[in-house]
This record gives sequence, C-alpha cells and structure tokens, in this order.
Amino acid sequence: QLQLVESGGGLVQSGGSLRLSCEASNFNLNYYAIGWFRQAPGKEREGVACISRKDDIPYYESRVKGRSTISRDNAKKTVSLQMSNLRPDDTGVYYCAAVGGEYANPTPWGCSHQISFYDYWGQGTQVTVSS
Repeated sequence: QLQLVESGGGLVQSGGSLRLSCEASNFNLNYYAIGWFRQAPGKEREGVACISRKDDIPYYESRVKGRSTISRDNAKKTVSLQMSNLRPDDTGVYYCAAVGGEYANPTPWGCSHQISFYDYWGQGTQVTVSS
C-alpha cells in the first residue's frame, strides 16, 4: 500500500517561500501522477498543482500559476512543490495525492485537480502565511 508523506510546511511571512516535498517509502513516485491540494480552514480541498506520469507536464491552478513550481526529483523519487511570493490566502493544509503505479493498467493519463482522480493521499502538512 502506497503511503505518502508530506513535509516542508511551516509558518512564513507574506511574500516568503516554502518548498513542500512528497515522498513514499519503498515506492518510486516516478510511476505515479501526483497532485498537490490545499484545504483552507472551513473550505473544501482544492487542487493547486499536478504533474503527469508519462511526460511530466505540470498543471497549475490559476491562483498559483507563476508563483509555484511542481517538479520531480528522480534521484530521490520525490515530488516537490516550490511556492514563492506566498499570500495569506495560501494558508491551509497541503496534501499530496497519487494515482498509478509501476504495474498500473491502464496507466492514468495526465493529471488532474479533481480529488476523485487520485487513489492515495498523505496526511498533509500545514502552511501558514502571516500578513
């Protein structure tokens, strides 16, 4: 069973940067499409960024586009979300999610900001941006 672990959250001032990381013990995330989601207090979980499995094409929610970069570290077998110029409304719990696998058939195509696209979820990491 794939278990995802997020790290890198914390408290940062408005305009600051954070780098979130998603990893899984004993699994190579290069075989999975990965999504990052944010759940702000009292709000629904929403997609922020995702990266496809086959061609590593990234997709961003409009609010974070230009301020965030999702990328794979193939050596470490992790997926990171680099966020800069953070704003107070970026505050929330950030989750990584995965779908696919080395032997997945069929192989998921692309990635998505939809919760239902993903089979595996981490426990989340808190990001708080102060004004």
